[in-house]
Amino acid sequence: MSRNPWFETVAEAQRRAKKRLPAMVYGALVAGSERGRTIDDNMDAFARLGFAPRVVGHQAQRDLSTTIMGVESSFPVLISPTGVQAVDPEGEVAVARAAANRGVIMGLSSFASKSVEDVCAANSNVFFQMYWSGDRDAMVQRMDRAKKAGAKALIATLDWSFSNGRDWGSPAIPEKIDLKTAIKLAPGVLPRPGWLWRFGKTGRIPDLTAPNLQPPGGQAPTFFGAYGEWMQTPPPTWEDVKWLSEEWGGPFMLKGVTRVDDAKRAVDIGVTALSVSNHGGNNLDTTPATIRLLPAIAEAVGDQVEVLLDGGVRRGGDVAKALALGARAVLIGRAYLWGLAANGQAGVENVLDIMRGGLDSAVLGLGHSSVHELSPNDLHIPADFPVVLGGADPASPTG
Repeated sequence: MSRNPWFETVAEAQRRAKKRLPAMVYGALVAGSERGRTIDDNMDAFARLGFAPRVVGHQAQRDLSTTIMGVESSFPVLISPTGVQAVDPEGEVAVARAAANRGVIMGLSSFASKSVEDVCAANSNVFFQMYWSGDRDAMVQRMDRAKKAGAKALIATLDWSFSNGRDWGSPAIPEKIDLKTAIKLAPGVLPRPGWLWRFGKTGRIPDLTAPNLQPPGGQAPTFFGAYGEWMQTPPPTWEDVKWLSEEWGGPFMLKGVTRVDDAKRAVDIGVTALSVSNHGGNNLDTTPATIRLLPAIAEAVGDQVEVLLDGGVRRGGDVAKALALGARAVLIGRAYLWGLAANGQAGVENVLDIMRGGLDSAVLGLGHSSVHELSPNDLHIPADFPVVLGGADPASPTG
């Protein structure tokens, strides 16, 4: 008897993904750096926040909808851009269709395995993500291409410092998959026939190139080729970020903010939105959980720009807590990737349904009729929970 493909939590999606994926692919999704402390803290911090539910006064109708940088979303969850989604043959296109079916925005990485044209064809609400990589002419070409394809906003991710070395070991990811590599990888792949069959039905092998970084008239670089370009590009200044925003000329999100002073500088250069993010724990390990950093940043700049959060969101209740502490919406990354690995497009839709259901349950239990009514009064917040980085008080032990 076959198992029901539906799963009730993201944790179950992750368990199924681990059973289905080759170990090296699963390890790439887990990612993290050094001890992996920040990955755990991102999730554990949500559990330290308690709800303050009401016993009477629940609302029969609840509105979960919002807008993010002027684009409508059925509820405040945005697909975070993640690179090379080789866990499923359709990759980012499957994710884009799932997001479209659930009325949410698709964030597409410049390191994606599918082109911005194909993804925009699958979802009319796409935010294109870029790193500061290559020269300015190359960046302009990539932005122009994304805009022509239909992308409605740009996400600039600048927080990764190329930390590497994991206490549990890093997966061996090949530069490309050819016959020699396939033979070498066979012992790790053959024990996962479901994943292999999923690709076998399409007649394609996992694509480890980055088509959105393909130069005019040239070949798409491999993921590691693109990664090498990024590593060798001198880091941007605030003036460079301002140039990027102005060159895009539309809604612009700066992703990777953890400090209040950086948030204020982002406002000064005219960003539309910022995301409180530590790159899902893939950056500098022991960076505090983003939900602990959110309140100070939202208080400092939330009346001037839209503040989003990513990192550790696994439940609709986590979404509610982030909104209560000042976020307009959250971005999810690993959560939908587990769903994609577990059951393709339907698995991503399953994850989004879990998020929506949990959020609706929280809004109901807290006695509200809209996600926009959530506030700190809906939570029990431990006294030592908020963390302020780059605050105005230099004497502060957390600043």
